[in-house]
Amino acid sequence: MHHPIHALSRALRPLVRRKRLIAASLVGSALLATITVSSAAGLLGDRWEKRSQDAWQQSIVATRRVQTFARAYSETLLPVRLMAMLRARAQANSTTPSRPAPTPTTALPAATGPVMSGGSGGPQMANSSLPRLIQLPSVRRYVNLNSAAYTRFKGWVDSAVNGSPGYAFAASEAAMMYQLSPESKYCTLAVNMVERQVADAEAAIAAGSNPEVAGDSYLEVGPMISDLSMTLVTCSAFISGAQRTRWSAYAEQTVWNIWNYGSARWGSRSAPWTGWSVDNPGNNYHYSFLEATMYWALATNNATWMSELRNRRLPALQAYFARLPGGGSSEGTGYGTAQMRLFSLYHLWRDATGSDLANTNTHATDSIYYWINATVPTMDRFAPIGDQSRNSVPELYDYHRRLVLEARQTANGDAAQRAATWWLSNIMMKNSSGVVVPGTQMNSGFNFRYDLLPAGTVATPPSNLVYHATGVGHLFARTGWDTNAMWVAIVAGPYNESHAHQDQGSFTLFSRDWLAVTANIWSHSGINQGTDVHNLVRFVRNGSVARQCESSTKKSTMTVTPGSGGDFTANANLTPAFCDNTAVTSWQRQFTFGGRKLTLRDTFAMTAGTAATFQVNTPVLPTLVNSREARAGRLRVRVLEPANATINSNFSSGKYVEDGAGYRIDVTGGTTGYLVELSEI
Repeated sequence: MHHPIHALSRALRPLVRRKRLIAASLVGSALLATITVSSAAGLLGDRWEKRSQDAWQQSIVATRRVQTFARAYSETLLPVRLMAMLRARAQANSTTPSRPAPTPTTALPAATGPVMSGGSGGPQMANSSLPRLIQLPSVRRYVNLNSAAYTRFKGWVDSAVNGSPGYAFAASEAAMMYQLSPESKYCTLAVNMVERQVADAEAAIAAGSNPEVAGDSYLEVGPMISDLSMTLVTCSAFISGAQRTRWSAYAEQTVWNIWNYGSARWGSRSAPWTGWSVDNPGNNYHYSFLEATMYWALATNNATWMSELRNRRLPALQAYFARLPGGGSSEGTGYGTAQMRLFSLYHLWRDATGSDLANTNTHATDSIYYWINATVPTMDRFAPIGDQSRNSVPELYDYHRRLVLEARQTANGDAAQRAATWWLSNIMMKNSSGVVVPGTQMNSGFNFRYDLLPAGTVATPPSNLVYHATGVGHLFARTGWDTNAMWVAIVAGPYNESHAHQDQGSFTLFSRDWLAVTANIWSHSGINQGTDVHNLVRFVRNGSVARQCESSTKKSTMTVTPGSGGDFTANANLTPAFCDNTAVTSWQRQFTFGGRKLTLRDTFAMTAGTAATFQVNTPVLPTLVNSREARAGRLRVRVLEPANATINSNFSSGKYVEDGAGYRIDVTGGTTGYLVELSEI
């Protein structure tokens, strides 16, 4: 007579063999992927390393699917009594910390937006023959745990864990640290921080107010919802069911409110807002909106928001940036640094879905070259184009380093990546003590996480001396790549963003320091936008300055003919920049750069009662050599035409900016044009 256990054992043998086969396959694929990553990283470069990392991610997905299958059918595959024994032993030996108890709060009223959907399977990748689980990817995909950047980041997070969080410390940083070193203290901190965000929002809503996330037209929605989303996914074992429900209701309502601004609600209260830039992919607010939506969609596999992204928001984004060859931002170089968030979303989406948004056009890759050329020869400052509200003096900072690091992650080709590595290795930034040092790492703790992005080890210095970003209408040129080179920047293109300036036709000249530069950099606010602070021709009719106006239908144009050694000739038609033709009926400006001189020829037509002044803003007080020549520090300004044009001896002390700093050389007397030469003494 056979014992029942023996019969059961025989029945389970095929299942055991299958399990061994599955285990062997998983171990083999993991080993293969590990070897591939190691060898590819060392021998074949970044592109093959990325492909091998994708293979590793696929093996992880396969492992999770087997685990899901085993959990779903464990009762069928193993005897009930054995399963009960294994569960009891696992619970007794578990080292998983207990979940933090949720803070008692007023419950968030039910969201009025779309119901969350999802499921364990998730949507599938459109450009693959194999199913792919869509989810927030781990930062482990790019972090070197043996790097100094990792050590600094870990120290930053550990300080927060120990009760001393630095300025702007975020929950997502603690969640990231758990991904890199799965210690319960990191998730405990992340969960507590997100719980506080949600609880505060619930309290505000209960009191009839909008929560913090809605402040300033939802400007900070991206970081706040990404904090929640990363914590929800990374620290799921530390989050109670009640917390998950409350967090989800809050995040879902927030994302709904972004895109449905006219019918936005908080609780039972209508809370519409302006919808500023929800349909403008060129505005920095838009990146925050996309960040919130993308993180939430990937964290929850929400079909509604995945569809919104894939079918509406991301195609519009791609179409917009396809119109900006050469890189850069129409907002300028101040608010344009927000593209660091855009490029971050590019590689997040790529690594989560397999869809490479960045390389459907050249903008992201071109932006590496844009910033290389927009940086002055001393490698510590950049072209001051548009509003500079963070720091009116355009000094390189962590944000610029992050922008190029993020762009490098998305770049198409080794050449652009190596160019980025060169720039990242050579820039100079002020440290926390105000001393200019090599900018090879972030200065502010809240930016340490971005140094985890690989900066590369193989650098290629740039060779081209003239760079025209035709999409945004910015031109940069220099006499060489040495620190003593003369450098010029010119603006002539679209004027269609609120943070852009009335600076069409303006220029900046630099050699070891500013020679001629917008007076805006000496202001306190950094947002003086008028024509009187820029280096151009100022047209005044009946005491009023003729304004340049934003337009989505007309723009200035510029053609550039490069020479050798950084020389060029550029011809700009600036007539479309003006609001109307009541003062100016036409204005063309020719720029000729060569021999460390910049010569400008202006040709214009004006209406009766209009006067034209050629103006140059300088950082130091000019001296008048004669009525047709002035000097300001190492800058010499000579009037060549017309014969009756003269330099005004009253050098303004910059009263057209709020701090009254800087000086201006005014040339008057021209009725149809000017010819002026700027050179270095």
